[in-house]
Amino acid sequence: MKLPAPFIQLPLSFDAEALAREISVIDVSAWRSHPNGIPGNSALPLITTDGDPDSDQVTGAMRPTPWLERLPYLMQVLETLDATWGRSRLMRLSGQSEVVGHVDINYYWREHMRVHVPIVTTPSVRFLCGEHEVNMAAGECWIFDTWRHHRVLNPGDQTRIHLVADTVGGVGFWNLLEQGRTPERREPGWAPRRMSPVAGHQAMLDYESFNASEVMTPWELRECINFLTGEAERSPQLPAVHAALMRFARHWHGVWACHGDQPSGLPHFRALLKDVQAALAQAGVAQVQLQNGLGLLPALKAHIFSMALAADADASALRDPHGARPAGGQGGQVTTEKSHFERPVFIVSPPRSGSTLLFETLSGAPGVHTIGDESHQLIEGVEGLAPSHSQYHSNQLGRADATPEVVQALRGRFLDALRDREGEKPAPDAVVRLLEKTPKNALRIPFLKAVFPDAKFIYLHRDPRQVWGSMIDGWQSGRFRMYNLPGWEGPMWSFLLTPGWQSLIGQDLGEIVARQWETATRLMLDDLEALPPEDWTGVDYGRFLQDPQGEALRLSTFAGWSWDRELGPQLPLSRYTLSKPDPDKWRRHAAAIEPRLLQWNDTIERAARAAGV
Repeated sequence: MKLPAPFIQLPLSFDAEALAREISVIDVSAWRSHPNGIPGNSALPLITTDGDPDSDQVTGAMRPTPWLERLPYLMQVLETLDATWGRSRLMRLSGQSEVVGHVDINYYWREHMRVHVPIVTTPSVRFLCGEHEVNMAAGECWIFDTWRHHRVLNPGDQTRIHLVADTVGGVGFWNLLEQGRTPERREPGWAPRRMSPVAGHQAMLDYESFNASEVMTPWELRECINFLTGEAERSPQLPAVHAALMRFARHWHGVWACHGDQPSGLPHFRALLKDVQAALAQAGVAQVQLQNGLGLLPALKAHIFSMALAADADASALRDPHGARPAGGQGGQVTTEKSHFERPVFIVSPPRSGSTLLFETLSGAPGVHTIGDESHQLIEGVEGLAPSHSQYHSNQLGRADATPEVVQALRGRFLDALRDREGEKPAPDAVVRLLEKTPKNALRIPFLKAVFPDAKFIYLHRDPRQVWGSMIDGWQSGRFRMYNLPGWEGPMWSFLLTPGWQSLIGQDLGEIVARQWETATRLMLDDLEALPPEDWTGVDYGRFLQDPQGEALRLSTFAGWSWDRELGPQLPLSRYTLSKPDPDKWRRHAAAIEPRLLQWNDTIERAARAAGV
């Protein structure tokens, strides 16, 4: 559900230790792997369709599973929240794993909220939503805005377990929500009420029984249309798209007035669905974007076209509220062996070089697939690849790290997480064009070349003064914390972990970021220059901002894919922007930056030459 804030903490807290003891009696065999086989993600079903522990559907009569009935305090937690409950689970995220960044656009999420109660967690677990981030402490109670881009990172080695319960609300729940607070609000005297277990109390819960109409009513249809078009970015195509949708809604109402939800109306409703999709294609709906970064068309498919007629609803949309098709296999292995990567493209750069903006721009190319965000835990979650497995040497990986087992696991992880600009997964036998960017990959070029032998690389250069200034801001913001390093003094290590970081213990922040940049840049350029010239190219961030359309066309030609968008002179801000862009913003840190420019001048000049500056 779209909320007025990324995160809202409800005014209740629970005994996390008591909950942990309670769930520990459930046999580990009851936990089920993620429906898509995503490694590190597993769940214990608590409320499902008809109480079936093997069901992943989100429609139908929701009832408790046998596991919930063995957890009396957890049932008291749900009772205290006073809501009508839909699909609910305990969700487990192992160490060095992540919930990959995504936006929930399916019909299910139009009115459902997701309640999180952390049971087992650590301070290093990061929940990111939009431009905001929180660490949900054990026993707290939170909801978040599923309509915004969100992800969860568990960079440590300990497993995280949350109660994750879905609801459309209830009288008591909405009252609690009105008393909630956002992380930014510090109201004097605000504190959650502690709700301890009550021995012998048998909780009584309300469960969903009605959650999808046989035929969408004209009133719900109009509400969906108005919501989605209201969330769209302004574009030349939007008026024609809106007009086509409103004609469709009027025609739908006419058929409804005659047939209601009776089977006699189905042929007429199906004809209207077919006609409106053709009209929308002619109106240019594929060019219309939503404010959350997704396209309007996949949202229309999820909210309306796949749900307007229950009899024709896409089974995968009913099974998984993220709209992802389940993958088979054992131990997290996907069954998409026929799909294969062709010339994957990796954007490599030091952190804060503008790679997110370049990535978000190029990901709009037709046929290009991305995981939607950076691949920190997707890579580091593979056994042996996390820095903790090398005594925190660095994020550097080489060809020797690309064992056959690692190659198979990593390619499978990428395939499972990929989506195109319309939010669609690759077809099972598709040739996949992957685009990826993670600053840590500046230290992994030989490794990536071993995993993807025909990989190509785009080196992004930016004025190091601007990069260093932004890195200092990032360290100070706390938003880019990565590792609790042994023996490290000062704030938690942020951004990529470079070889030789131990020599920076006790140094000031200006020295730390300059050395991070220089080490990453020098090693990255060494590795790029060892590749055939046709396997990599450079681009300067300033040049990209001056001519985004020209650079997007040039880089698309290099990558070997097409480009069908017309970019304006002003690009939208990337999702990781800390403050309003200003090329002179680095001067706030001039005292920390300027003395080090001469020291690292050789690498600075080499980096500029590599990008043709």
